[in-house]
Amino acid sequence: MNSGTLMVKKRRPVDMLQKAAIYVSAFIAVALLIGIIGYVFYKGFRTVTWSFLTTVTSAQKQTTGILGNLVNTLYIIVITLLIATPIGVGSAIYLNEYAKPGKIVSLIEFTTETLSGIPSVIFGLFGMIFFGETLGLSYSILTGSFTLTLMVLPLITRNTQEALRTVPDSYRSGALGMGATKWYMIRTILLPSAMPGIVTGIILALGRIVGESAALLFTAGSDYRLPRFTDSIADNLGKLGSKVFESGGTLTIQLYLQMQNGKYDTAFGIGCVLLIIVFILNLLTKLTAGKLKKG
Repeated sequence: MNSGTLMVKKRRPVDMLQKAAIYVSAFIAVALLIGIIGYVFYKGFRTVTWSFLTTVTSAQKQTTGILGNLVNTLYIIVITLLIATPIGVGSAIYLNEYAKPGKIVSLIEFTTETLSGIPSVIFGLFGMIFFGETLGLSYSILTGSFTLTLMVLPLITRNTQEALRTVPDSYRSGALGMGATKWYMIRTILLPSAMPGIVTGIILALGRIVGESAALLFTAGSDYRLPRFTDSIADNLGKLGSKVFESGGTLTIQLYLQMQNGKYDTAFGIGCVLLIIVFILNLLTKLTAGKLKKG
């Protein structure tokens, strides 16, 4: 390129400094992520063995395992997302596409934003009193899932709203002008177009579910035992179904207890498992969203 061109002359020292600051900031963010993940895996990867993943902690059998906590974590993830995702996405669709802008919509959006900023321990206290005592669910996986649903619902709703707002209005008017119904337009055009933003909200919610401990201490408890299975398939399915009404400590609860007891190797091992679970679930969510967008 000619050194006398206008583009070259416009390069000022301030612009170069800003560009360098952006690259440095990006490098620091990536380095911090890699550093944290690398340190956790370095400290805990040797603890993650097949026995560690497939047994429960037992002083009698002299085993240290997290299978019970792993099952409880998957229970809470699945139940919470099954409840929160349809409600959050449906609420966003109503607020963005059906409700008329006004004071009521503004009030709902303000309430949603306020709800997302409440400390998790407050949700835990509310869940313990309302779901645990008032509804009689006591310390259980279901109580913890209902409490986490309240926590992640604003996250999914707001992200879905923002994703829907990024879809051009020409998509809406074009589909309606061709005779499509509003729901058909939303289902076949808006939702696939907004899917990346919706998936982002679900992934953020997923991260909060997996990493939550304070609220679950008050609602789900810390029990890590598994049901005693028999040779009857129907009996085993019944026990798995009734497990949601029993206390169940997640991996984060167990990590907290291990750190409290000074068992740092086990705690870092649980941290490795948590990182792997988050990565796998995020990957599955993105693959599912990609198939829905193509469909």
